[in-house]
Amino acid sequence: MTNGPGDILELIRHREMTRGDVLEATGMSRMTLTQRLDALFGAGLIIEGSTTGATGGRRRRSLAFNTAQSHVLVASIETTHARIAVADLGGTVLDEVSLDVAVADGPSHVLDRIATGMTELMAALGVARSALCGIGLSLPGPVDPETGRPSQPPILPGWDAYPISEHLQSALPGVPVLTANDADAAAMGEYAAGHAGARSLLLVKVSTGIGTGIVIDGRSYTGVDGGAGDIGHVRVSPGSDIRCQCGMHGCLAAVASGRAVAAELTARGVPAASGREVRALLQSGDAEAATLTQEAGRRIGEVMATVVCLINPEVVLIGGALASAPLLAGMRETLYRLALPRATRHMALQLGALDEEAAVVGLTRLVVDQEFAPAAINSRLRG
Repeated sequence: MTNGPGDILELIRHREMTRGDVLEATGMSRMTLTQRLDALFGAGLIIEGSTTGATGGRRRRSLAFNTAQSHVLVASIETTHARIAVADLGGTVLDEVSLDVAVADGPSHVLDRIATGMTELMAALGVARSALCGIGLSLPGPVDPETGRPSQPPILPGWDAYPISEHLQSALPGVPVLTANDADAAAMGEYAAGHAGARSLLLVKVSTGIGTGIVIDGRSYTGVDGGAGDIGHVRVSPGSDIRCQCGMHGCLAAVASGRAVAAELTARGVPAASGREVRALLQSGDAEAATLTQEAGRRIGEVMATVVCLINPEVVLIGGALASAPLLAGMRETLYRLALPRATRHMALQLGALDEEAAVVGLTRLVVDQEFAPAAINSRLRG
């Protein structure tokens, strides 16, 4: 730890601390700490928080990250709709809108709609472009961590390597853009909102496709090419004649995704066109939808058993359109039966708590982690 202002901010961002707490954590002198804190106060990055217990007759004030000093603009894009939101730096959503927009229409059309929706939402809230610290956008497909561009996304035809950041910056110049996979964003959102103490967390998102977001020691793990956790294209039925959107046959997504369950329901005389429509049937108590969703959970649990043995996570959450009691029950049946007991004895398996807000909260956290990283703040305050 270099003990620059950015390093002090990193400590304060994750929990309120008193000056004494910071001194103890860093070992720096009181004079040096005062200089660092003066720089952070002067930049509006920290504020005085609540008072703590008295010491020597004096009550001590804590230091807190100023989550109101700028905003994050986020867009969570699904296959047939998108959510656009403005949030403060702590992930609290100030306002949001939904758009009916299909990724099959191509990146140019979709991103134009997103950019228009963003500018309209900002205008409605009275948020100026100068008040934004960054933009976060999630997609239902792998994202190259080096370029921020989609990386051969199976369910996003025409999106491969598309310059998303440059497209959005043409409408909002000068605002940094971060792009993430939807499951990665949702996993980070659930981690930030309710599991910040977990050393390892997985979120299985089951919607049109199936993907797993991975958070290890508070950081999103995406793999060298952004493909970590892309379990939807593990082949579980090689002899199947069901063709997956990736072009292969027998992939997990082809037999257990929201799209797959919807297709099977339709074949059985219960019309459904998407995972969202399956969700509506589940919420209405449809027995056929519950049976097929539980079977999908069993298939997903078979693959997740291997993932759990590999990562040995503390928490496994289920999100997406099919997140439900039947899906959870099906996963429990096979995951615990097939995984090593040692890999699951301290593991919690449960439904996510944030539903569709998970990606919004997660994108905010990812943008803040990037824009308020110690090196970025140290460089800013030196300038």
